Amino acid sequence: MCGIAGIFHLSTPKPVDPARVERMCDAMVHRGPDGHGVWTARGVGLGHRRLSIIDVAGSPQPMVSADGRAVLVFNGEIYNFRELREELRATGAEFLTDGDSEVILAAWQRWGPGCVDHLHGMFAFAIYDCSDRSLFLARDRLGVKPLFLAEVSDGSVIFGSELKALLAHPMLRREVDPLAIEDYLAWGYVPDARSILKGVTKLPAGHSLLLQHGKPTPRPSRWWDVSFADRRKESAADLEAELLHLLRRAVRSRMVSDVPLGAFLSGGVDSSSVVGLMAEASSEPVRTCSIGFDVARLDETSHARTVAELFATDHRSRIVSRDDFEHVDALVDMFDEPFADASALPTWRVCQLARESVTVALSGDGADEAFAGYRRHVFQQGEDRLRRLLPTGLRAPLFGTLGRIYPKADWAPRAFRAKSTFQSLAVSSEEGYARSLSVTSAEARDRLFSPEFQRVRGDYRAEAEVVALMRSIPARSGLDRAQYADLKFWLPGDILTKVDRASMAVSLEAREPLLDHRLVEFAASLPEAMRVRSGTGKWLMKRTMRRYLPEEILYRQKQGFVTPIADWFRGPLAGVARQIGESTSLARTGWFERSVIDGLAQAHIAGSSDHGRLLWQLLMLDRSLARLGIA
Repeated sequence: MCGIAGIFHLSTPKPVDPARVERMCDAMVHRGPDGHGVWTARGVGLGHRRLSIIDVAGSPQPMVSADGRAVLVFNGEIYNFRELREELRATGAEFLTDGDSEVILAAWQRWGPGCVDHLHGMFAFAIYDCSDRSLFLARDRLGVKPLFLAEVSDGSVIFGSELKALLAHPMLRREVDPLAIEDYLAWGYVPDARSILKGVTKLPAGHSLLLQHGKPTPRPSRWWDVSFADRRKESAADLEAELLHLLRRAVRSRMVSDVPLGAFLSGGVDSSSVVGLMAEASSEPVRTCSIGFDVARLDETSHARTVAELFATDHRSRIVSRDDFEHVDALVDMFDEPFADASALPTWRVCQLARESVTVALSGDGADEAFAGYRRHVFQQGEDRLRRLLPTGLRAPLFGTLGRIYPKADWAPRAFRAKSTFQSLAVSSEEGYARSLSVTSAEARDRLFSPEFQRVRGDYRAEAEVVALMRSIPARSGLDRAQYADLKFWLPGDILTKVDRASMAVSLEAREPLLDHRLVEFAASLPEAMRVRSGTGKWLMKRTMRRYLPEEILYRQKQGFVTPIADWFRGPLAGVARQIGESTSLARTGWFERSVIDGLAQAHIAGSSDHGRLLWQLLMLDRSLARLGIA
C-alpha cells in the first residue's frame, strides 16, 4: 500500500522538476513511510511513497521494466499476482522480483490498456510508456484506492493518491466549486463526480485514462461495470455452496502478506464472517480489534467479544469517548475535502489500535451494498410494491400532502417516523431512493443556503446525479437500481474513502475481501428473494454463514458504526454546537443563513429535534475550509 503522484505535460513536453514531484509525495508520507522514489523524463515525472507489504526487501518504485520501455507507480495490492506471473512467464516474460508491481508492468507489455481486465485487487496506478510517450492511469473496479487529477496552468496534468499531493503543487487553484458544497450538504461527502476544488476531479472507479503528448485530455474510459440484468436460476442450496466458495477464496487471497496481518471486528455479520473464514484458514490465532463508545446503546464491543471468543482470536478493544473530539482537526487533515461521516472518528481509532500489532487488516466492508443489507433496501423494495399498486396521478398528491403535513418526529419510536416514507412515495422510485441516501434533504438545504449561494448554485440539485445513474443501467427492479447506486456512488464516495484515509493516516493497509469483484458480480445476479426476504437483507449470505456464526450474531438488529455525535452535541459539546453558526470560516463564505444554523443548534440542544448529523456536517465544512485556506 502506497501513495503515488505525478506530472504529465500534455502539449509541450517540458522538463519536470524532480523536487516538485518529491514535494507532492512527501505530502503523503503517511501512506508510505518505508521508502520513496522519483523518476523523471522530458514531459513526465512519477513519484512514489512505499508501505512495504509484499516482497518487503524488493520491488522499489518507480519501477522500470526490464527492457526500459515502461515505468510504473502503483498503490494497492494485486491478489492474483502469483497466478498472473506464471501465465506471463509462459509467454516469455522474465521477473526479477517477488512482488506484484513487476507483474503489472509485464501485463501492460502483454496486453496494453487491457491489462486491467486481468488484475484482481485494489489499485490505482500510472504507467508511462516511453515508446509512444503516453501515460496510462487506472483505478480498480470498485474504487477502493483513490486517484485525484487536475490540469494546471502550465499545460500539465497532475495526479496523486490524495488531494494533499495536488495541493503541494504551486499552480493548483484553490477555488471552491459551489456545486461541491451542494453535494456535500446532500451526502456528507463530495462524491467522485467532482471535488471540493474547481478543476480537480477523481478518476472514477472502474475507469482508465490514456494521456498522450500533443493530444487533448480524453474522457476517462470505463473498463468494468456490474450488471443486475440477469438472474441465477439454481436452487438456494447450490447458490449457498457457490457463495461459500467465493467467500473463502476472497478471504484467503487477502491473507497473503509478508508482514503481520489481522482484522477489524465489530460483532456484526460482515466482520464476523470475515474473521470466521480467516480463523478457518489460519493455524495461528487471528488478531482482531474493535472500538466501542461511551454511550451504552451504541456500544457493540460485547458482540465483538462473543465472536472473538467463538474463534479464539487474539482480541483487543478500546473505547471512543467525547474526549476524542479534540482530534477533529486530525480528521480534517486526513480527508482534505470536507467529510462528515462521523464514523470516520472510530474508524481512525480502530486503525490506530490495529496498527499497534499489525500492518494489514481485513474489514467487512462491502457486503451491505452487494447483498442488500441496509434498511433502506428493504424499504425501497416495499415502497416499489406500493408504487406499482397506485398510479402516479393518485400517489403523488396523496403522499405529497401527507409528507408535507406529517411532523418530523425525531423523538418518536422508529415505527412512527413516517414523514420520509410519505415523501418518498410521492415521487418515482429513483427519486425516492436518492432522497433516502441524502443526509440533508433538498428542502433543508434550501432553508440553509443564503439567497446569494442559491443564485450561484442555480438549478443544480445533488439528487439528480443519483437519479440519472439509477435510470442509466439495465436492471429488473428498483432494488437492483438502488444497489447499483450504492456500489457506484455511495461506496466509493463515503465508505471506501473513509477506510482508505483513516487506515493510511496510520500507515495501515486495509483490505476488503467482501468487495472481491467476482463476489459482487455473483451477488448482483441473485434473485431478489435471495437478497431480501421477510423484511431481512443479506438473506443468502446469512444463510450461508449459519455454519460459522450463532443466530444472535446473524439476526440481531443492524446497528452500524454510529458515533454518538447527537448525544455529545446535547451534552459536553453543546457549546461547540452553539458556536457553529458564528464560526469564522462559514461566516466569511456568505453561503448560509446564520439564523437558521443557530435555530438548528438550539432545537437540537433542547432535544426537540435531532440535528446532530447536520451540525457535524457544518462543523467539518468549517474546519476543512479553514485548513484549505480558502475561507
